[in-house]
Amino acid sequence: MAETRKRTTAQHPLVESAELQAVVRGSHENPFGVFGLHEVGGGLVIRTFQPGAVSVELVEAASGKVLTALERLDEAGFFAARVPRKKAPFAYRLLVDWGGGEPPREIEDPYRFGTVLGEMDVYLLAEGRHLRLFEQLGAHPAEMDGVPGTRFAVWAPNARRASVVGPFNNWDGRRHPMRKRIECGCFELFIPHLQKGELYKYELVGPQGEMLPLKADPVGFRAEHPPANASVVHGLVRHEWHDGDWLERRARAQSREAPISIYEVHLGSWMRVPEEGNRYLSYTELAERLVAYVKEMGFTHIELMPVSEYPFDGSWGYQPVGLFAPTIRHGTPEEFAGFVDACHAAGVGVLVDWVPGHFPTDAHGLANFDGTALYEHMDPRKGFHQDWNTAIYNYGRSEVANFLHANALFWLEKFHIDGIRVDAVASMLYLDYSRKAGEWEPNIHGGNENLEAIAFLKRLNELVYGEHPGATSIAEESTAWPAVSRPVYLGGLGFGFKWNMGWMHDTLHYMKEEPIHRRYHQHNLTFGLLYAFSENFVLPISHDEVVHGKGSLLGRMPGDRWQRFANLRAYLGFMWTHPGKKLVFMGAEFGQEREWNYEGSLDWHLLDDPLHKGAQLFVRDLNQLYRSTPALFELDCEPHGFEWIDAADTEQSVLSYLRKGTEPGSVVVVVCNFTPVVRQGYRIGVPAPGQWAEVLNSDAERYGGGGVGTGPEVTAEATPWHGRPHSIHLTLPPLATVAYALRP
Repeated sequence: MAETRKRTTAQHPLVESAELQAVVRGSHENPFGVFGLHEVGGGLVIRTFQPGAVSVELVEAASGKVLTALERLDEAGFFAARVPRKKAPFAYRLLVDWGGGEPPREIEDPYRFGTVLGEMDVYLLAEGRHLRLFEQLGAHPAEMDGVPGTRFAVWAPNARRASVVGPFNNWDGRRHPMRKRIECGCFELFIPHLQKGELYKYELVGPQGEMLPLKADPVGFRAEHPPANASVVHGLVRHEWHDGDWLERRARAQSREAPISIYEVHLGSWMRVPEEGNRYLSYTELAERLVAYVKEMGFTHIELMPVSEYPFDGSWGYQPVGLFAPTIRHGTPEEFAGFVDACHAAGVGVLVDWVPGHFPTDAHGLANFDGTALYEHMDPRKGFHQDWNTAIYNYGRSEVANFLHANALFWLEKFHIDGIRVDAVASMLYLDYSRKAGEWEPNIHGGNENLEAIAFLKRLNELVYGEHPGATSIAEESTAWPAVSRPVYLGGLGFGFKWNMGWMHDTLHYMKEEPIHRRYHQHNLTFGLLYAFSENFVLPISHDEVVHGKGSLLGRMPGDRWQRFANLRAYLGFMWTHPGKKLVFMGAEFGQEREWNYEGSLDWHLLDDPLHKGAQLFVRDLNQLYRSTPALFELDCEPHGFEWIDAADTEQSVLSYLRKGTEPGSVVVVVCNFTPVVRQGYRIGVPAPGQWAEVLNSDAERYGGGGVGTGPEVTAEATPWHGRPHSIHLTLPPLATVAYALRP
């Protein structure tokens, strides 16, 4: 019996023919079942696949002794050998001779290392509840068994095979196939001595055995500069933060009761370096120039158009592929972290546009990732956006929702951003968004609400506010969906703020009218007050209003050149004194003449012109007034912070109103004259006697105006007007907004 067993062992092949052929074809689905050390027939066998190698020898790591030479079993590069009787497992290396006159080189065998993902990680990933999945998925420089290298993990549950490919293995997917963790649908592999900075992608074989396009890492932390699109081994950002003081006070700085004035920026076109080929500014340069500018202008926040890596410049970042990678266009993740730190040192908050509503169908991206509709909804009625030719996430799949939730938390935690502005919320909320009859399917209740997306958004906001106190979220939502900015526990979607798109459209429509016609359109300025306190609103003049033939903000204003600038200042004065937080897109603050062009810099040379310089100075002073005057911000979101004085003077196109703070006597009177006519002796009812000081006049000479006005202060008279016991007598400048505050 013993002799029979010995003979069987000796005759057992080093590898089954079918397995060898599967390795050579790249179709083997269990690489750890064939490569590395294995007990075969009572003995040890070592196998490896080294295409192009002349010879391979097995070396004991502890002693450096060559144990045996491996036999080439296939010309493609499959080597195997029996190992002299030795207890397994043990640490070993492979001595590979690549020929060409170079000496043989010792390498570590990836297939001698254990699993990458821990049991708890596997459990949470399978459940779709791993909020820190970015610590496990992706490419992380690490050590295993004392050996440096990079560990990889990717979610691709329906793929037959997944391999890490790159220049380090000649993009050959047969060289580094990954272990499949069936429990959670992830593939994993530790590649020894693979260093930070290496290019890589994933080569996937789909469920039908089809070879898929090479995929960038969905949880990659750095990417090649577009149009190249490989991922880059980097790991989580490492930055020594110095913003503890800011983080302690940011909850107050971002509350409903705080002054919030946001400067929206596209980093690629705010300013360029024309003398160096019109290149982008780096994050380091932006940390110096942009932060200093925003601080000087008095804005409280910068809002960045998407900075997640994206392939096409013309998408402005709104079609991202690398959700965990700051775009390399301006520098490394560490340099982006330095930019955020610099903002915080200057007392400026950082908001980032975040895009969970859709993603592009680029071959290297998430679409059809493992040969199936993995990230996108399978049903095109819910999974394809017809307007943008993009895929829509499957919010009802727990792993997909978890991927997005973890991504939002990633930016808040690893880059200390202060909030996310969620793009295109309306497209997520409605099943029939931009769809005709028959192109959408009602929910289980027969309605058009996307119940899965609603649940996703509510959970998102619970996580943002629960995991990162002091952070905020803002919805770009253009419909009358109720309670967008109310807490989830009160039945809302849970956002901190909502863009007031209706106010923006109505008021810009009004400003485009010739002043002689504005008397017929005053409702466009007043209608917004009917719902102004139903949400925590941000008044947005965003990038969407200065593209696609709409012209610049200044370009919308009627009249001759002087009147256009006067209209611009009057409108911004109205905006800054209106209830709601403020947002303007870069360039509006100095009256950019032309429409925004993402391929070039703003026209900073315009500041040599006194009218443009005056507009910039006016916005700076508006921010100073806004931030220093509680009546203009404390009750932005409360109806008792606003009161009309006269909204009905349509014949003269004049509006007047009160803004009030929480303290007695904290009150500001605002009057807007939207005609080019000086209004002499214009009487306004005021709530208190005493001296009323002029705190704002958009027609001041320093701004390029005519210098018309009542004077530095005016005394209230005991003349009842507008239902109030006192009134003030004003001279209203043409096309101007003026404001008066009660002296203590």
